[in-house]
Amino acid sequence: MSNEIVNLPELPKAEFIRRLNQSIKLFPGNASKKLKTINNWRTEISALFALVTYDPKSDLMAPGAVAQKLAKTQDLVQFFKIFLYSFQYHGGHLKPQETKKYIEKGIRFKPAKYILQLLIESEKNDGKRAYINKAEATYCIFNDLRVTASGRSVKKTLQLIVDNRKRELAYDWAGDKIRYAGDILDYLVLGNLLKRNGDKYYLNKAEFEAITTFIRSKEWYSGYDRFYAKKFSVQNLRSVQNEWFNYANQIAKRISFETDVLSLIGQEQKTLVSPKIITPEAIVEMLQKVEARVEVKTKEIGDKGEGLVYGHECMRLKLGGRSNLIAKVVCIPNQFSMGFDIRSFELDSQATNRFIEVKTSISNVAIEFNQFHLTDNEWNAAQTLKERYYVYRLAINRKGITLFVIRDPVDMYKKSLLVITLSNGAEVKFSDKSGKYEKLMLWEK
Repeated sequence: MSNEIVNLPELPKAEFIRRLNQSIKLFPGNASKKLKTINNWRTEISALFALVTYDPKSDLMAPGAVAQKLAKTQDLVQFFKIFLYSFQYHGGHLKPQETKKYIEKGIRFKPAKYILQLLIESEKNDGKRAYINKAEATYCIFNDLRVTASGRSVKKTLQLIVDNRKRELAYDWAGDKIRYAGDILDYLVLGNLLKRNGDKYYLNKAEFEAITTFIRSKEWYSGYDRFYAKKFSVQNLRSVQNEWFNYANQIAKRISFETDVLSLIGQEQKTLVSPKIITPEAIVEMLQKVEARVEVKTKEIGDKGEGLVYGHECMRLKLGGRSNLIAKVVCIPNQFSMGFDIRSFELDSQATNRFIEVKTSISNVAIEFNQFHLTDNEWNAAQTLKERYYVYRLAINRKGITLFVIRDPVDMYKKSLLVITLSNGAEVKFSDKSGKYEKLMLWEK
């Protein structure tokens, strides 16, 4: 949806909707759907996630910053974090007549923040791994006005949950009854803030920094506040709803929860063993094996290449004045199938992630090395990560080491600067125009 929305310019509302509906009809399975179904799908998704903005004065609709950020980064984990960070009762995600019912009950509530606070409080109290399930979240939080309207503390809610567990209270788990609370818990999983094991939801402690940001946040959209404890009509709420979408998109512009691949795959930095730094002696030893026709396993060659690139990246950061990032450069274990070998960083002020796939050939004579294979995972990662994805092509022989760096191979392919043959991934042929040669730097303390 975001990809399609950002392809549209700012347009009069009717034309924007017409063109977006045309795009939605092209989605798999939608060709035979009636216009009413397409309209419902479009409005529900775009309203819930604030993907578009609308100015009633000019009658212009436009792609929102939320959609633009997702389309640009392809980072769905960050997307759900930003969504949950701004999401509140009440915001503009429901129709005005439904909003009116919430306001009349006095509901003012940020569900993601409250759930995270409750789990933090539970672990602080007894030191054990805390959890919550969908039924508990429904009946002890979402459906209890003492929480959503009166602001009951997480300590009191936690005590209620504990007491109910001791009593072995049976909750009604019917789908519709637990759907709203269940959706928020599932969004928290999609945002990598919680982990799910069966029916239980736990804090993802690898995301401690993001969780702390949620808990400390004072963020609140006050546009609806003036209607509480007063008489008002549904019409009064319509203009506020448009303001809500602007508010949610302003948050998307100024808040960043860029995904750290280590937390996403559930690994702490200390558990990932960096490759052994490769010395010139180790390279000579490898070449001697090749010359003596001793079998060298593909994994050994790959490990040597990753070790060389790891040292190169550490030196690049050191010489670039970013020694503070060296400890964060890691190799990703193969079993995670992330589509790249090394997570490094750019030298920019944001320390943007650089994802590197290393392709290594070792020979005792010079060889043509302008061809390599990307697996399905690697090609998919290249498509998703775009300009943050690099291929480091290494050729090691008696005359030295050649390093050729290709940034964003998918874009290079689109520009006809390299040749791709899709076959169980992608066979890649490149030329000097596809990237640049760099001097490989060996690590020096």
